[in-house]
Amino acid sequence: MNCKIIIFAFSLVFISCDKTYETPDEIAEIEMEVRVKRFDQDFYNIKDNSFEKLKKEYPYFVPRNIANVDSLWGAKRSDTIEIELLEESSKILPNLNVEEADLELLFKHIKYYYPEFETPEVVALTTKVKYRSRVLLQNNILLVGIDCYLGADHKFYQDIPMYVSANFKKEQIVSDIAEIYANKYIIQGKQRQFIGQMVNFGKQLYLKDLFMPFKSEASRIGYTEEELVWAKANEAEIWSYFVEKDLLFSTDTSLSSRFIAQAPFSKFYLELDNESPGMLGRYLGWQIVRAYMEKNDVSLRELATIDGQELFIKSKYKPAK
Repeated sequence: MNCKIIIFAFSLVFISCDKTYETPDEIAEIEMEVRVKRFDQDFYNIKDNSFEKLKKEYPYFVPRNIANVDSLWGAKRSDTIEIELLEESSKILPNLNVEEADLELLFKHIKYYYPEFETPEVVALTTKVKYRSRVLLQNNILLVGIDCYLGADHKFYQDIPMYVSANFKKEQIVSDIAEIYANKYIIQGKQRQFIGQMVNFGKQLYLKDLFMPFKSEASRIGYTEEELVWAKANEAEIWSYFVEKDLLFSTDTSLSSRFIAQAPFSKFYLELDNESPGMLGRYLGWQIVRAYMEKNDVSLRELATIDGQELFIKSKYKPAK
């Protein structure tokens, strides 16, 4: 398995565009069928307030300790905000055929690397734009808040910062789901040092390299293509800044908000700040983990557990100049 990972990963890890990728036969031949259940449409299309069929189809949405589910659902069906959410979701995403095909490829890749993977039941629903939890996995049921993927400029997102809503598009669904699974297979642990935080996100992005090579590098990290180009072009300068300022092994908690957290730009406290994308700490962590996996014959399970500082040292990472 180690050899298989190294050979295959090395061949795809630097693929930056989904158009160049062809699924290897050993992955394409994995049996997989994905159908996204549309709770949003099923709920909206009920002709009356008889929810019995819906309860049988979606028993996990029926709380055991609440007796008046019918009245709650009836109120939801007459709520003007809920109605608009349901109508807009059905108008913009009348079907999820493309997304189902993407998810089938995603799950095949995950199954290839983690044979114990079980295909989840995927359910689309509206959430009143609870974008911080727009994808949830519990008991192998994958819930997708479809109202969080209606397009970056949708009127529902007017009060959300643009750097956040930029990824509220249907093309990002597969990336968000891949991230959920990447985090499932990584043993995070609490990282106080900046390098440890960088490496944790680097591991996540490396797994996304393997899970979704049919999508662009930019979509894996949540950048625009222009932001990714900027990060690549300035990688050596960013690294020099981190080294010269002794940031790598720092436990300064502000570094997370400056370089790790989702943000409109990274905070070097220099004139170039407004030109930079956010999350550059994640981007460099990604390159460090890639360098480590090129130089070390280890399994993904070993990658998941290795200490961030040890990984960094063994990566012998040096940015291209």
